[in-house]
Amino acid sequence: MKITFDTQTLELTPSGSGKSYRVGIGDRTVDVEIIHAESGKLDLLIDGQRVTAYVSSDGARRWVTVNGQTFVLTKSSDAKRRGAGHDHASELAAPMPGQVRGVNVSEGDVVTKGQTLLVLEAMKMEIRIQAPRDGVIKKLFVNQGQTVEREQILVEIEES
Repeated sequence: MKITFDTQTLELTPSGSGKSYRVGIGDRTVDVEIIHAESGKLDLLIDGQRVTAYVSSDGARRWVTVNGQTFVLTKSSDAKRRGAGHDHASELAAPMPGQVRGVNVSEGDVVTKGQTLLVLEAMKMEIRIQAPRDGVIKKLFVNQGQTVEREQILVEIEES
């Protein structure tokens, strides 16, 4: 996923458990791990240094304050939802920004069409992310408590 702020672009690539990311900022790359997430606050480990970030959003923009400095983040126009994948796999994306309130499956689980995989909370509503067909959970990209962006990939299901 690409996010721009001011004149910089962040390139976020999940790595590992779904709480870890490689973040490219210009010609620099850092490792970021989400230690704890709650409404409006993220405790992060950035290249081994603990940092607290405060986050607010109006849907289109997100304000992030770190060490007294505030950045306005917006999704770049080339950030597109990835639909049904290749090799009989499907990726499910967040329909709107929100927070993951429940993860009901693990990687390797067999799921059936209509089964609730994740529960998101957005604008005081619960949104159930359901399996579009029978399959196997190939990859989970999120954890409970994590804040997600609209169109962020949440889970990948492989045809069984």
